[in-house]
Amino acid sequence: MKKITKEIVVDTIPIRDKDTYKNKMGRILCVGGNLEKGGAIIMSGLAALYSGAGLVTVATDQVNRTSLHTHAPEIMFVNMYETESLIQAVKDKDVIVIGPGLGLSEVSQTILETILKSATNEQYLIIDADAITLLGEGKVKRETNAHCIFTPHLGEWQRLTGLDKNKLTVDSNQQAQKDLQSIVVLKGSPTQVYVDSDVFENTTGNPSQATGGMGDSLTGILAGFIGQIPNVKQAILSAVFIHSYIADQLAETHYVTLPTQVIRELPKVMRTFADAKY
Repeated sequence: MKKITKEIVVDTIPIRDKDTYKNKMGRILCVGGNLEKGGAIIMSGLAALYSGAGLVTVATDQVNRTSLHTHAPEIMFVNMYETESLIQAVKDKDVIVIGPGLGLSEVSQTILETILKSATNEQYLIIDADAITLLGEGKVKRETNAHCIFTPHLGEWQRLTGLDKNKLTVDSNQQAQKDLQSIVVLKGSPTQVYVDSDVFENTTGNPSQATGGMGDSLTGILAGFIGQIPNVKQAILSAVFIHSYIADQLAETHYVTLPTQVIRELPKVMRTFADAKY
């Protein structure tokens, strides 16, 4: 198993071209956040924005709109229950996140089906949280042309693959990843990334991250990095590393590390990694 190291991140985080503009920095759509769990998708959207994505849209319940714009007026809003608006929002995006706070209702299933069918083979689809559960329970069929990236924790991974918790080995996980024909970011201690025929293990992370929303923030960073960095494999590895690297730094003085704290540190830490090239 290979290790995700600081050197990978230094090689990956680019110095921006002087003539770049927002449309070149990644167009991201984050879908989720029902009446009860709006914070999940707001954190994903914030993480995408703070990780450098040029244009971020959040499709969520109307009730979350004010909170979203209070946290980040830079993020655009779409009502995820308006099917035509949602389909339209998918069309010009580079990366789509589906799942954080989505819920497991019949309406949630319809939204997931809409995203799966609307996404194209030119887009990356990050499937997280409730979307994984809906697929794992067979309530929605995975019929999509998009390039899929699954970001489960261990329980979601078991529901998705049917693997016994006592038989979760690197080999069995890798075979399941091949069967899914997707990239898998298996969140845990440590997080493992299954991509192509390689398996990577993260070298950062600590117990202070055991806080609700930590996975939602990682999902947003993944989206932001993939939207900006042409080498998707490198983008994913760097997102996983830097997410927990920031948490490690915070844990030196904080007993608990909040996802929103990690998000706020992203631009500064990314600048440090970019400058390390020199």
